[in-house]
Amino acid sequence: MAAEGLAGLLPAQTQLEYALLDADTSQEKENLVYQYLKKMDSRERDLTVPELGGGLQWLNTEGPISLHKDLCGKVVVLDFFTYCCINCLHLLPDLHALEHQFSDKDGLIIVGVHSAKFPNEKVLDNIKSAILRYNIVHPVVNDADATLWHELEVSCWPTLVILGPRGNMLFSLVGEGHREKLFLFTSITLKFYKERGQIKDNKIGIKLYRDSLPPSPLLFPGKVAVDHSGERLVIADTGHHRILVTRKNGQILHAIGGPNSGRRDGRFSEAAFNSPQGIAIKKDVIYVADTENHLIRKVNFLQGNSKSNLSSLILLTEIDLELELVTTVAGIGIQGVDKEGGAKGEEQPISSPWDVVFGNSISGTQEDDVLWIAMAGTHQIWALMLEDGKLPKGSDLKKGICLRFAGSGNEENRNNAYPHKAGFAQPSGLSLASEEPWNCLFVADSESSTVRTISLKDGAVKHLVGGERDPLNLFAFGDVDGAGINAKLQHPLGVTWDKKRKLLYVADSYNHKIKVVDPKMKNCATLAGTGEASNVIGSSFTQSTFNEPGGLCVEENGRLMYVADTNNHQIKVLDLETKILSMLPILNPEAGDVPDNLPVQRERMTSLPKLPKSASNVQLPSLTVAPGQTIQFLLKLTLPPDSKLNEEAPNSWFITAEGNTWLLPGQLLSGEIKDISCQTVIPFQLPGSCLSAEAILAIKVCLYYCSKGSSACMMKGISFNQPLHIASTNQGSLTQVELIHTFLSN
Repeated sequence: MAAEGLAGLLPAQTQLEYALLDADTSQEKENLVYQYLKKMDSRERDLTVPELGGGLQWLNTEGPISLHKDLCGKVVVLDFFTYCCINCLHLLPDLHALEHQFSDKDGLIIVGVHSAKFPNEKVLDNIKSAILRYNIVHPVVNDADATLWHELEVSCWPTLVILGPRGNMLFSLVGEGHREKLFLFTSITLKFYKERGQIKDNKIGIKLYRDSLPPSPLLFPGKVAVDHSGERLVIADTGHHRILVTRKNGQILHAIGGPNSGRRDGRFSEAAFNSPQGIAIKKDVIYVADTENHLIRKVNFLQGNSKSNLSSLILLTEIDLELELVTTVAGIGIQGVDKEGGAKGEEQPISSPWDVVFGNSISGTQEDDVLWIAMAGTHQIWALMLEDGKLPKGSDLKKGICLRFAGSGNEENRNNAYPHKAGFAQPSGLSLASEEPWNCLFVADSESSTVRTISLKDGAVKHLVGGERDPLNLFAFGDVDGAGINAKLQHPLGVTWDKKRKLLYVADSYNHKIKVVDPKMKNCATLAGTGEASNVIGSSFTQSTFNEPGGLCVEENGRLMYVADTNNHQIKVLDLETKILSMLPILNPEAGDVPDNLPVQRERMTSLPKLPKSASNVQLPSLTVAPGQTIQFLLKLTLPPDSKLNEEAPNSWFITAEGNTWLLPGQLLSGEIKDISCQTVIPFQLPGSCLSAEAILAIKVCLYYCSKGSSACMMKGISFNQPLHIASTNQGSLTQVELIHTFLSN
């Protein structure tokens, strides 16, 4: 047994580390590692990793894996990680490269040991989402109670432990930035034990979770932004590695990049991103935090040949695509470790930029002459000078310079009057309040679970809500409405300023809520969400649910808020005046627009269930609507007395339109029904161009429910038939239709 934990490796490995520092050639380093392995292998007693408990949950495998049975004869790299941690994310490219070089046939297996920091990260479904987001293709075990973490006395994320073929501990690597040692230690270990005939080439049963997922128009959207007019949205479709520009009804105008990751400038059809997050739009320019490429990209909508004689806004967004370009304005394409900056943007290494927002320098003559950057990888706030200017407590700077503005680079929750002495912990969201008396940046500081402010007068960093007073305590999280330090958040990733109401909205990501903060009183309260990670569009904000929302924005007039509901793969729309929540449909471009990568609707339609012959048909009154209008069908169902919904069965709603299939492209055609105690909201967007003045939609429901007193279960169905009269005049932006039905006992 590993009575000493990782501490047992320390004396011998420390000697090796010092010897490697003095080695000049690769051959010398390999020889040193080889001799170290001979010494470790000849120990009287192995430092052995204990077996993982049989009740633990495994992902990306066909079933549970035994370290001492299934992985006997393998060199194993244990990656102790938690998916919120930026340092853990920085390690993933090294592990991907190692997996590419050595397979299980070569004798190498990587096992992710997920040891959660936040309570939300202990939930298996949330880990599944993270595995998909970060393209993790090796086995992962959910060590929710940190059993193995404590057994081995692991102390921080990330930690790698390299095991020999007997489950014997050989090396540990703490933190990120050890790629050369990881490859050196692993390759020599494989060589050493192959020479001794102890490596087995059997395959391990891998079953990737991603292979079972249905296609969706969006995949883990991280951030969303709205332009000044409120007519165009920009969506970071992070999992598809692309940027979408849509109309406010969700119709795609431009799809830039995707579906695969890459790093390439050029025309929209050529450009490539890698898990983009933050986006900022102004007129004909979008700036993108291209997070996993460690770049800031610029998307230009240059004036060209218009395709339409519509308004100037439409002319702006429907132009000759050959004139539209993506360029790199900051970063060199590899992770930087510089915590000062000061070089020209395209020469300045940066690290995991997570959000961007426009701002003003204190001496510039032009508006929006600074791009503020939440540099999550170095726990700092940086600035990219878009014009000549000066930052608070700084000197004059030339256009194009990229440098640190606030944050020491230490991962802390430290406030200070001097911005360089303050400390942040993975800042992930930014918003600007340029008006007095605020004149500040709001920062969603995710790992300290706080919202902070940075004065744009003097650079002072102050606390707003969440966290606690000890700057080194990054575990002061929770879900508590309150004022200042009494309020508690859990890993917030986004903030947005409501100019109209003078309020700040927060994507409290791991609490699955949207919260509202009054910066004057420092009050923080829940605006939307129940705290449950699910996807319910309820009759009110607080009856609706989210799943790790990552970003949000409010349009200029303060009416609509858009939320990137990341793990639900959706953009939610919150009407701040009517308090109605809906889902933004992502609609295919019309003929002649940019091609996109959305899944074919026909495939989804073929998989829709059939209603039983006994299903009722309800004929609804004709509804007058206009092209582009949104209909919300409010589904309210009641079961017979003493009946309960069979939650394990595929209870669902779906939409058909026989003879009018032109209504369906780009729509959400089906959805689950998990709880009938609250209404289900089914959104439907009329196409902007309608092919007929009359049409019929059918909203169908298939339910499975059981009698509480017996084991008898029934499948029941109902079809609501909605005639549509499509008029040319505007009927308003939103119409609601109630679909009410009570199922009767047999």
